[in-house]
Amino acid sequence: MSGRTAIVTGGAAGIGAAISRRLAADGAAVAIFDLDGDAAKAMAASIEETGGKAIGIPVDVTDRAAIDAGVAEVRTRLGRPSILVNNAGLTIAIPFLELTAETWNSALAINLTGTFDCCQAVLPDMLDAGWGRIVNISSSSVHSGAAGLASYVSAKSGVVGLTKVLALEFSRCGVTVNTIPPGFIETPMTRRTADSGFIDLDEQIAKTPVGRIGQPEDIAAACAFLVSDEAGYITGQVIGVNGGRNT
Repeated sequence: MSGRTAIVTGGAAGIGAAISRRLAADGAAVAIFDLDGDAAKAMAASIEETGGKAIGIPVDVTDRAAIDAGVAEVRTRLGRPSILVNNAGLTIAIPFLELTAETWNSALAINLTGTFDCCQAVLPDMLDAGWGRIVNISSSSVHSGAAGLASYVSAKSGVVGLTKVLALEFSRCGVTVNTIPPGFIETPMTRRTADSGFIDLDEQIAKTPVGRIGQPEDIAAACAFLVSDEAGYITGQVIGVNGGRNT
């Protein structure tokens, strides 16, 4: 992956942090986009301490102007991006009849429109290079649904659809687009959801065939393969990483 420049949104914590570390360890220069600019810069510094190359840029994925400015900064500091991992997202748990239009639109803006905007901002660089890799992190909840997560599951389902369309439009240009719907992964967001009482961790582990909660590094490993040269014949696919919870 040496010589490649990657952008990871939501790259300062949880699954995004694991992906940022893995892509840097594999030789890519990594730009970490995160709403928490200090956390993004701290993650970049920790990667550089271990010999990798990374920068942290404060970017709100609901702000197209901020995305465009962030991508322009990446071009200047690291070179034109050819790898994009759309990881930024937010779970909003609310019973359907209590779901307001404002909350619904917020979930779509973070989880779906942010993915759309980042793809549209970075794809011209990939097309000019004749090579690109996009991995959209969706959710295993798109397979089964999840009570109380109408806005989140709807937005992530849109991400899966967007992935398939972009794969068809850009595969002949050397750009592959795939999605990873993570299963039950140990992240700060998962812990907050458990602390709120929305899920029971032990119950979820019991439902997982491999008998453990997934780690962010499990997702990062799959992502690292999908953005490699070796994955050039894989596009438009939904690559589940879920410990067998969905088959």
